Amino acid sequence: MADSSNDSRRQALLRAAFDAIYEHGFEGLRLRAVATAAGIDHSTLHHYFPTKEHLVTEVVAYATQQFWPTMPAEGSGRQRLRVHLAGLGRMIRERPDLFVVLAELDLRADRDPAIRSIMEHIEDGWRGVLAEALGAADLSVATDPADAVELVIATVKGVRLVPERAERTLYQLAHLLTGETNGRTGNHTTGEE
Repeated sequence: MADSSNDSRRQALLRAAFDAIYEHGFEGLRLRAVATAAGIDHSTLHHYFPTKEHLVTEVVAYATQQFWPTMPAEGSGRQRLRVHLAGLGRMIRERPDLFVVLAELDLRADRDPAIRSIMEHIEDGWRGVLAEALGAADLSVATDPADAVELVIATVKGVRLVPERAERTLYQLAHLLTGETNGRTGNHTTGEE
């Protein structure tokens, strides 16, 4: 039973830190306030997260794990890319908090080597998944798959700032890269066939 209690406290701290970054930016992430929001004594927080960097690493992992289901393991590269971009477009609209927190951490990474390392590690993983899908996608445009990966990342990071345009923009990017539509007349947001 103690493991469940520990996991519950850890999750409460993680969620409180995520919420603090979402509501106040990285500069508003205060460990004492996170502990208070989670209903835990400040000194107990360090039992779960020895440093602020450890806590931020877990916040980034929590946020980015939400995106994993958007990239299917099966299907052609084109299919996987379409589904992934459609899923991200939908998430930008439905879960702006995830993108606000990640944007905040991206900005902080420019000035903080520890945060930069955390963000680069996560982004390198995304690059790998995208490279695999794009490498197998037989792209419709004459571009190097590595350049296409950077185009996808830059587009997602840019359109997260305009959530109401995200689905349409990412649909257009998928169409540009693959030359295919999703096969459903008038439905450009699902990526389904």
